[in-house]
Formats: sequence, C-alpha cells, structure tokens
Amino acid sequence: MSKPLMPKAAAVWLVDNTSLTFDQVADYCGLHPLEVKGIADGDVAQGIKGMDPVASGELTRAEIERCQENPNERLQSAERKHEVPAPKPQKGPRYTPVSRRQDRPDAIAWLLRNHPELPDAQVGRLVGTTKPTIQSIRDRTHWNSQNIKPVDPVTLGLCSQMELDAAVQKAADKLERARKKAEKAARKAGTLLPAEETTGEATADPLGLARPAAHEVPADQLNVPSIDDADPSEPKPFAVSDVSDAFTAAPKPKEVEAAPDVDSVFAKLKDLKVEGDDENKE
Repeated sequence: MSKPLMPKAAAVWLVDNTSLTFDQVADYCGLHPLEVKGIADGDVAQGIKGMDPVASGELTRAEIERCQENPNERLQSAERKHEVPAPKPQKGPRYTPVSRRQDRPDAIAWLLRNHPELPDAQVGRLVGTTKPTIQSIRDRTHWNSQNIKPVDPVTLGLCSQMELDAAVQKAADKLERARKKAEKAARKAGTLLPAEETTGEATADPLGLARPAAHEVPADQLNVPSIDDADPSEPKPFAVSDVSDAFTAAPKPKEVEAAPDVDSVFAKLKDLKVEGDDENKE
C-alpha cells in the first residue's frame, strides 16, 4: 500500500474531519499512534495545514466511511491515475555516525598515501567528508595534523572493501583513458619518434657533422675548378700554393767567408810598406 505524499498533512486532515481511530490514521499515514494522538492534542505538527487526501485522489470517500463503521478495518489507498516517479536519491557525502567522525582524518590520510590516483570527490564519497578537509590534510594545515595517523577506512568501518575497490578501479580506468588519449594526440601531432629510432644504437656523430676524408671521396665527385677552364680575360687568381710558399719558404743562408791566412796578410802589409818607402825617396 502506497503512503500519501504528505503524511502529516493528511493525518491532520483525517483527525480533524473524520472519526477514524488513531491506529487507522497511523497505519495509513505511516506514523506512530502516539504521534497521531499528539496531533489530535495539538502537541505535534503545529502550524501544518491539513491536506484532503480525497481531493488529491489518494483516498475515496467510500473507503473512509467503510473504515469509520468498523474500527478494525484499515484504509486502502485508491489506484492512482498517474504514476508518481520515485524520489531520486541526492548525491552527496555519506552520513557518518558521530562516534566515528573523529576517525575520518585518519582514513583520508590513508587514502591519500596509498591511493593518490583517487580524486577528492571519490575520497569524499568514501569517507563522507568535504574537499577543504581533504586539502587541509594533504597540505598538513589541518588543526590536528600532528595526531593524524593513516588507518584503513575499511578497518574503521567508514566504507566497505567493495566500495573501495570499485573507486580504485574507476580511478585507474580514468587514468588509462587519459594516457591513451595523450598518446593519440602526440602521435597525431608527430612528436613521437619511431621505435627503430628510439631503440637503435647511438651513432658516433648524432648531429651529422662528420665529413669523409678526401681519400674516401671518389675523384669524379670532387668539384675542384681547373685553371684551364677559367676565362683568359679575367685576371689570374693567386694560386693557393704560391701564397703558402710565400709564407712558408725558408730564407737562403748567407755564404760564410773563409778565415784569412796570416802569412798572406803580412805579405800584403809588407808590399804596402815597400811602396810607401819608394814614394818618400822620390
């Protein structure tokens, strides 16, 4: 049996406008009989305006009259003409009992240390906390950072092992998708080298600056201009060999004069002396 959309408002209307017993009203509205008695006494549901379940199509007048005649009967809701969707559960941090709330920092520290791939949103859903609290524990700015010790949240009873495994697997799958997407983008941009280039042996000249020696190059590939091919009208350029010879040619050594003979020197001096005496006699 479906319950009314507004149980207390329907109970207020039934108490004020019918002669149904407290048990009948409580059974139909999903309340406790003492709570219905408190509504009749004015101690409960003060300020709540009654809602007519007959006008809303939740109950029929004939059903109310049937139950008023027999206190042992129970009210049966009328068939709805339109299906009412069930309320969706709101997503948010799970409720943590007051007795275990002091254990949440320890569980957060354990998750941050052992599963850094978990985003803050998943950590908050696992242990029922907020992102500022997670960030303060990560930055060690929490007011009780000195006393925080990492403890498994499953051991503390803050979450089940299945929930923890599902969160870790979800985070791992997300990282794998991000890695494949990055590789695909890099391959499309052409920033990755082929495997044969990245795994091959390193060459002695990776920049390609080495040149082959002159004797290793074939003669027909040497592009050396010939003097015979030059235009006779143009001045003949200096040959490299001439310039190099001008700077590298060694100077000719001077001829060393032979040492004069002593006898020949005195003989010449004697001849000069004899000629001088003859001139003086004349």
